This record gives sequence, structure tokens and C-alpha cells, in this order.
Amino acid sequence: MLLDILTKEDLQLFKKELLDEIRQIVKGKNLAENGEREWLRSREVRKKLNISPGTLQNLRITGVLPFKKIGGSIYYRSSDIDMMMEGGDGNG
Repeated sequence: MLLDILTKEDLQLFKKELLDEIRQIVKGKNLAENGEREWLRSREVRKKLNISPGTLQNLRITGVLPFKKIGGSIYYRSSDIDMMMEGGDGNG
């Protein structure tokens, strides 16, 4: 059986490389084409559209505005919001 021994320095190097990769991903994919963040939380969507929490919930329930739920947080894609406002189907 082959055993690999990891040193403290190996783990520190791995940590540094992992954090660098995460930073690059966040920088590159955090903004949508229009300069806004790609994914918005409910609070940000309500502010952008000037609507109440109930109205946003109705948009979700009726399927007018697609969303993703991660844990207890709901996220909306900026492009879906723009499409909905332009009269598209928003199912995207």
C-alpha cells in the first residue's frame, strides 16, 4: 500500500492555491453582461423593481420570474429580470 505524507507546508500551499482560484472565479463570474451582478437576492430584486415582498412571491409562484433556492436564500438571474421587464417569457 502506497502512503503519501502531507506536510504542514503542503497544506498551506494548497490553501493558498485554492483561495487564489476562488478569487479568480468570483472576479470573473460575479458580473453579468450589463455590469450588474449575475445573481441577485430577493431584497435587491424588490429594490430594483420597486415591488413588495408579496408581489415578488407572486412572480415566483406563477413562474413569471425563475429563481434558484440555495439553502434558505432565493436568487434571481439579472438577465431573467431584464427579460421579464422587456416582455419575454423569462423562463431561462
